[in-house]
Amino acid sequence: MTFNVLNGGEDRFDRIRAIVAAERPDLLVFQECVGWEDGERLRAVAAAIGVPATGDHLVMGRANRRGSGRRYNVCLVSRPPILSHRVHAPSPMAHCLVEAEIAPAGDGPPLLVLGTHLVWTDERARLAEVDEILRLVPPAAVAERDCVLLGDLNALSRHDPHPADLGDRLAAAGIGKYGHPPRFDVMDRLEAAGWVDALRAAPRSPRWVTAPRERNGVRVDTRPDYVLVSRPLAARLAWADVVDTGTASDHHAVVAAVDRGREPAGKPADHTAAGPGAVPRLTSS
Repeated sequence: MTFNVLNGGEDRFDRIRAIVAAERPDLLVFQECVGWEDGERLRAVAAAIGVPATGDHLVMGRANRRGSGRRYNVCLVSRPPILSHRVHAPSPMAHCLVEAEIAPAGDGPPLLVLGTHLVWTDERARLAEVDEILRLVPPAAVAERDCVLLGDLNALSRHDPHPADLGDRLAAAGIGKYGHPPRFDVMDRLEAAGWVDALRAAPRSPRWVTAPRERNGVRVDTRPDYVLVSRPLAARLAWADVVDTGTASDHHAVVAAVDRGREPAGKPADHTAAGPGAVPRLTSS
């Protein structure tokens, strides 16, 4: 599961925790964890979904400071033990990238997890950050390993059902971060490297919008939030969906279920189970 909580959640934290508790993901990546450095909110989330609040299940990814001095941290919660992790915050990353190896289900390989929040400003800056991601995990690894990339990528997919006048709507709403005309280069580059968009590959419902915006009297539907999986995981992808977060955030969450065992794709499974061979739920907020 991936979930952008908007400025640390502030007075919405109880609602955020309730949403996550209802989904009960096995792997969860948060963005915009502003003010979470003391670990209290991260531990509260872990408790809400029944994950040990210890260092081998939680990662606080300290982001680079913005001009305001605030850190828009990226946090990770994993039900299976985290075997190792690194937090990358080099230039040109505006925030940070959390890289973690997650203990395998049964005798399978470790899961390589990347959680991030790409810069909002423009596509050129985001492409520089994508270059850093592809340096860490090149296409050969995406083709061979169990990998997942979760987060707010601040990017548009050309495969989403955008209206023909998307560019005009964005301009009228004063939203310039995607460019005029809108650019799709970030997602094109990631897909060319082998990453598979779970929501497009295995949608459980027609839901796709994670960042509805209404400005200047204009409604614009976009999806900057993604669960991307490597090709080996894509072959075992069960489903993916958008979770309506209501007023808890200005982003909806994205969830996906992947069979990390070696059974054929499409085999019926208990998506809430947590034992070996279960279907982990991958969530981004």
